[in-house]
Parts: sequence; structure tokens; C-alpha cells
Amino acid sequence: MKTIYDVQQLLKKFGTFIYVGDRLADIELMEDEVQTLYEAQCITKDDYQMAILLLRSEIALLRDKQKGENG
Repeated sequence: MKTIYDVQQLLKKFGTFIYVGDRLADIELMEDEVQTLYEAQCITKDDYQMAILLLRSEIALLRDKQKGENG
């Protein structure tokens, strides 16, 4: 798993499609869903860790970008 797209494909395997229209909200919802799947033991620890790492780094990038636009 190397990209957000890969995380989306992982979620898709479980019938989860997330699209709100706001990229930051989409990523945050994906993070919640990955957490839920891990707690339900549907995904491995490695998949969980990599997905969370990717999602949180993307969230940080998006928030930095928003700060730059607003500041």
C-alpha cells in the first residue's frame, strides 16, 4: 500500500465507498473506517499501520495547504 488510492481499494473490498466532495473530510472518514476494520479484525496490523500513516500524512498536507491559502 503506497497511495491513498490503495487505501480506497482496500476499503472497496469491504463495500465502503467514501466521497463527500471535500478531500479532507473524505480522508478523515477513511481513517475512521480503517480504524473500525482493524478493531473488527478484518484487516492486518500491517495494512492498518500503513493505511493510517498514509491517511494522516495526507491530512497534514491538506491542512498545511489550507493554512497557506488562508494565511
